[in-house]
Amino acid sequence: MKVYGIKTCGSVKKALKFLNDRGMEYEFVDFKKSPVGCDKIDEWIAKVGIEKLFNKRGTKYRQLGLKDLNLDENGMREWLCKENLLIKRPVIELDDGRVIVGFDEELYKEVFGGA
Repeated sequence: MKVYGIKTCGSVKKALKFLNDRGMEYEFVDFKKSPVGCDKIDEWIAKVGIEKLFNKRGTKYRQLGLKDLNLDENGMREWLCKENLLIKRPVIELDDGRVIVGFDEELYKEVFGGA
């Protein structure tokens, strides 16, 4: 499994702690060191939808003033491609091909097991 995010993100920290507490193995991909391209973003959009992937609550969204642009799906996709920090974190690619976006402890318990 691969976990995408940035080390300083609160949701990423919670997700990694959850996985570490259960002894789960994963590969961590830091958006700041290894940005993902449009191909990967398109793959995620196809699986979870752009609304789930595009982070409208983050600092980067506010800094760039994107709310004022009223972006459509194509506009959001373009921004995700050029600015990975707009991706809601973490993004987890499971070995079975599923993708989970964000930290939701109840969902994690369902998917990964454990209390």
